Amino acid sequence: MSSSASPVSRADRVVGALLGAFVGDALALGPHWYYDLDELKHVYGNWISDYTAPKPGRYHAGLPAGASSQAGFILALTLRSLVAQGGYDEADFCRRMDEELFPLVDGSPMAGPGGYTSQSIREAWRKRRAGLPWGKVAGLADNTEAAERVLAIAVRYAAEPQHLAQYVSSNVALTQSDPTVGAMTLAFAAVLGQLVNGAPLDEQLSSRLMALVKSGELPFHTVTSGQLDVPRGDEAALVAGQFSSPDALLTVSSIARAARDPAVVIEPASKAGLVYGLPCAVYHQFPAAYYLAARFQGDVEQAVLSAVNGGGQNQARAILAGALSGAIGGVQAIPQRFIDGLKQHAEYLGLAEALAKQMG
Repeated sequence: MSSSASPVSRADRVVGALLGAFVGDALALGPHWYYDLDELKHVYGNWISDYTAPKPGRYHAGLPAGASSQAGFILALTLRSLVAQGGYDEADFCRRMDEELFPLVDGSPMAGPGGYTSQSIREAWRKRRAGLPWGKVAGLADNTEAAERVLAIAVRYAAEPQHLAQYVSSNVALTQSDPTVGAMTLAFAAVLGQLVNGAPLDEQLSSRLMALVKSGELPFHTVTSGQLDVPRGDEAALVAGQFSSPDALLTVSSIARAARDPAVVIEPASKAGLVYGLPCAVYHQFPAAYYLAARFQGDVEQAVLSAVNGGGQNQARAILAGALSGAIGGVQAIPQRFIDGLKQHAEYLGLAEALAKQMG
């Protein structure tokens, strides 16, 4: 469904972004992490179009079609905290991680809710077991694990970019300490926030984000204007808590331009995974998600299924593309079969609607 088919309210965008992420996560559960694309095609055929159960011996084996992975579990945990507390409360989030997630984790990859526990969560679990406090348990994993949960925080504070930046950065730092990962994750969250507010995903989006840097609402260091022209001699000093470069904010508009340029051809769109990279790292995943969302705009089905059919770390790609596309098209852009087939869809929908209501 096109995002221009009917007016899309902010509440629709809020619910669409969150449900789009849950749908993307569950759609990739079965075909997750097939790096051999010929094997993926042999097992699942030419095109995966709906939920599938994982095959025996594969990641997430034993879970039914439509179930959430651990990424969905933690996203729901974050949402419950936001709804219960009326906003971001780091102490409540950490308590929920300690009480609701960590007792189900044993430190090994192929265990825990969803049948797999990511590197960053395993490291945080080990350090908490060793008695280290929150704030001292982050690791150097370069995956999108934090992005998959903070997208709920980004949606909640879409209209408050300074709070979005503060709370997203703080939450990311609980499990991931690499500043490049932090910068790229905050940039993704800022993009998502803009889309929830109704800004188009186009060549001008980066200029909008750079204006927020100039106003002091996004903590990136820059010496140029929003159009990247010559510095005017008013450079501010780099301060603590500020990311050293705004380049992560510039990626999205370059990719949006490429998605609209007839001279730039990625066919089928699912091959974006190959172009930007199949592995888990943020520098592969965010560009591919931006491309699919920019190419298909509010067509959640095409964006998410192209992410899933791309192979590799298709689950992260589908979560991120689902959130972006859902923010553009709204919940009405998500096919009903995807909502009906999603396990716990009633709870997820209720949480998303409660968050939208909380935002006024």
